[in-house]
Amino acid sequence: MSVVRPAPSSIPDAPGAYLFRDGDGRVVYAGKARSLRKRLASYWGKPLHPRTAAMTEAAESVEWIVASGEVDALMLEYNLIQRHRPRFNIRYRDDKSYPYLALTVGEKWPRAQVLRGAKRKGVRYFGPYGHAWAIRDTLDALTRVFPVRTCSNAFFDQRARAGRPCLYYDIGRCAGPCVPATTGATEESYREHVDAMAEFLAGTTRPVLRRLETQMRASSEQEEFEQAARFRDQLFAARRALEKQEMVLSPPQDLDVVGLAEDELEAAFQVFFVRRGRVLGRKGWVVDRVEELDRSQLIASFLEQLYMERKEVPARVLVAAAPADQDLLETWLAGRRGGPVRIAVPERGAKRKL
Repeated sequence: MSVVRPAPSSIPDAPGAYLFRDGDGRVVYAGKARSLRKRLASYWGKPLHPRTAAMTEAAESVEWIVASGEVDALMLEYNLIQRHRPRFNIRYRDDKSYPYLALTVGEKWPRAQVLRGAKRKGVRYFGPYGHAWAIRDTLDALTRVFPVRTCSNAFFDQRARAGRPCLYYDIGRCAGPCVPATTGATEESYREHVDAMAEFLAGTTRPVLRRLETQMRASSEQEEFEQAARFRDQLFAARRALEKQEMVLSPPQDLDVVGLAEDELEAAFQVFFVRRGRVLGRKGWVVDRVEELDRSQLIASFLEQLYMERKEVPARVLVAAAPADQDLLETWLAGRRGGPVRIAVPERGAKRKL
């Protein structure tokens, strides 16, 4: 090892993060610890794993930052890794660019569309989905219930200049916000359609289904059969959209399911986002195992990465094996969620099958 060992008495016996740097001052590894003194001592106390030994050979100095607590140490480590991109820390990468169903809520007249890549401000995302065609099938059904536009801004402006809405307005698939003077669309009424679609996509589906059933029956009783038929078609379309989201749990629950497959060189994670018992999206990551981590440590590392990037944290997270520092992770996730979070390993039943 080329790093000179610091005097144990100089290292705080406190939580924090530490950095190994090479001869040019570049960070080659960042880690966290409940006790910096004990964790750093382990690099000099016993034979090291070949990957760890390679890191210490590349490093020439070590430094540390004391944190106010273990949760702060966890967040500090993440920020240091994101800032320095150390070559001996594992890096998670998407196994492909998954598409999302997006609502451009920041626009005056929001639209629904398929989006990939980095997330943008003023856009609400749903998914990710496995395939773009799955989103288009879902949108085909939902625009029959919620007449939200799906056209590009260029086409929207073209119809506005022409003073005439497109065919989608004529067949009831769009409220026609491009020509409000003709269609009667207002910002308030149109925003109600957008909000309703967003709630439906987020899993709040029962109010929509009940409303359509009530309107269909009321129209039928008043012998307004054409109107009743329209509500019937909308109800059918809403149910068809729900069929695109596989029901995997009953009774309905909100949770994330984290699957793992691994070998000595790589690991692959697949996460299913289940809301109200239905799979609303999934996403995969692949990681090269450049860092010495056992199965529980690898899962803990992935959960940190996943929920540092995601704003939404469910009350329950199912994993293939108990993560290292589970209590710490649950405390941190509870703080992000604003309520208790449980990480669990399912042993039987539907959750184990999933």
